Amino acid sequence: MSTWANLGLQDSASPLMEQLIFFHDHALLILVMITVLVGYLMFMLFFNSYVNRFLLHGQLIEMIWTILPAVILLFIAFPSLRLLYLLDEINEPSVTLKSIGHQWYWSYEYSDFNNIEFDSYMIPTNELTTDGFRLLDVDNRIVLPMNSQIRILVTAADVIHSWTIPSLGVKVDGTPGRLNQTNFFINRPGLFYGQCSEICGANHSFMPIVIESVPTNYFIKWISNNLNS
Repeated sequence: MSTWANLGLQDSASPLMEQLIFFHDHALLILVMITVLVGYLMFMLFFNSYVNRFLLHGQLIEMIWTILPAVILLFIAFPSLRLLYLLDEINEPSVTLKSIGHQWYWSYEYSDFNNIEFDSYMIPTNELTTDGFRLLDVDNRIVLPMNSQIRILVTAADVIHSWTIPSLGVKVDGTPGRLNQTNFFINRPGLFYGQCSEICGANHSFMPIVIESVPTNYFIKWISNNLNS
């Protein structure tokens, strides 16, 4: 999760987020190079006193400044398209989680395991424990196995919501009457926090999401305990 004065992206917890960070750095490097070049040219204009009264056209320089930006855009477009297709790829998921957005909480269903389902509400500030995070902790966390392909199906019961976990590189809109899906792969254990990031109403920021990533054997124990209870 983000901490104070954290100006960069959150640490990645999935291969897709790693690729998103790589693409961000790649595009930022190109942007810095363009900014430095244009800034240098504009700065040098202040000290350039040469005037050519007979210069009517410059075909060479016009070809250069037309073709060069197109080539630079290709260096951004090809990695972007590759990443776009990677984000949409579904690779034989081990677990399917269904998430339903309500005003102002999430409902979850583990449809692979005899339809285990529960609601997840934000914990009010006056009920937080000393180690809890205000506006981020929930009463029922999502428990998922690490090193497993996870598919999530997202919809909404009332207005548009958005299921977002920054450290996993996941952002899926939940639209009433429509079922959207994406996949992710958690490569380390831990707690991962997110929020509804759609403008779905006054309290959408009070719809936090908490994923607890655990080893597979702990996940199986958690599933069996919920089936027995």
